[in-house]
Amino acid sequence: MGETSGQPSRPESTVLPASSDDTARPPTRRAQRNANIQFATMCFTLFLAGWNDGTTGPLLPRIQSVYHVNFAVVSLIFVFNCVGFITAAAANVALTDRFGFGTEDIGSVAQMIGYSLAASAPPFPVFVLGYAVNGFGMGLQDAGANGYVSCLESGADIKMGVMHAVYGLGALCSPLVATQFSTRRHWSYHYLILLSVAFVNTFLLVVIIRFRTQDECLTSIGQTPPEKTENENNKYKQIFRLRALHLLAIFIFIYVGVEVTIGGWIVTYVIDERSGGASSGYISSGFFGGLTLGRVALLWINKTVGERYVIFLYVLLAIGLELVVWLVPSIIGGAVAVSFVGMLLGPIYPIVMNHSGRILPPWLLTGCIGWIAGFGQAGSAFLPFLTGLLASKEGIKSLQPLLVSMMSFMVFLWAVVPNHPRKVE
Repeated sequence: MGETSGQPSRPESTVLPASSDDTARPPTRRAQRNANIQFATMCFTLFLAGWNDGTTGPLLPRIQSVYHVNFAVVSLIFVFNCVGFITAAAANVALTDRFGFGTEDIGSVAQMIGYSLAASAPPFPVFVLGYAVNGFGMGLQDAGANGYVSCLESGADIKMGVMHAVYGLGALCSPLVATQFSTRRHWSYHYLILLSVAFVNTFLLVVIIRFRTQDECLTSIGQTPPEKTENENNKYKQIFRLRALHLLAIFIFIYVGVEVTIGGWIVTYVIDERSGGASSGYISSGFFGGLTLGRVALLWINKTVGERYVIFLYVLLAIGLELVVWLVPSIIGGAVAVSFVGMLLGPIYPIVMNHSGRILPPWLLTGCIGWIAGFGQAGSAFLPFLTGLLASKEGIKSLQPLLVSMMSFMVFLWAVVPNHPRKVE
């Protein structure tokens, strides 16, 4: 496939046109019901991902004390998570081609294995190994859910926002529970709750998706699958030649890294730098609560300002609030500011996924979304790990300068992300 300016567009001669009857046929009541059930299943998958991401922050100080490790060593849980995410991103296209949407089931089972390893509070090497297995599973599911919703013809932007609001709901609930376990003798039993949620998720995926391909799922809801090129070989080669894909992936890498770093380290920051007590874990819930609210309540602002420009507004405001957390020595003021940071950052991820659907080739969209989502999840491991390394040398006070610098980098990255698909000669 040729390319001149960084991103290929769809050559008319290689596209297999969809039937006009298929595109004109309105969805039946059964198709609409299938669509609602499938979307709800994807939302529950993101709920599990949110619960997972909201767990680490409140438990991190307890993990350090139990295993007697410093900031750098405890951050290995993020490194192993990162390994799992990157492996999932690299394997996503091949696994999807072979197992269809069954990759979601594989991912959920992998998460169950990871939580089983962590629940018994095993030796630290085994504990972090569980995070690697969990990261692999979550990476596969995140890619599948985002790829599916990005392909929807009706209300994809709203559904993307709602699905990621459900992610935020899971991340909101998790610290409320994890904070209680953080002070108890059997602190690791919190992972049994995650294991239970993962089991329900696996059951729903098996019953609803039934190892079908994404195209089969789209057909069952009355939607014509995305058009394909005659040559479906070398998908990896086609995908990795897209300049816009790599810019989007780096942007999401930084964004998700910032999001999880705040949720994962803000509790430690408040305890060490603001003399917060055991209830500081609830600040993490405030952040993810703002994240959830922002993904729904700010939808009208996204449409009014325009999704391209509203991200600049949200990130600049978030930088200002992060400066408040950094420079104002107030626990209450910092907690409120962190909640508003969450609300402003919340809409960004679904906006980027919607933007990806507009500028990337439809026949490669699922693989592209898989790479973007997987790369983003790697960011959720790398930046928290970097925070731990800095904290081991400079103290946890280094958290805020790192966050402000990364948010500033997001502004630059979004400015260079293309606004339209590139054309070929």
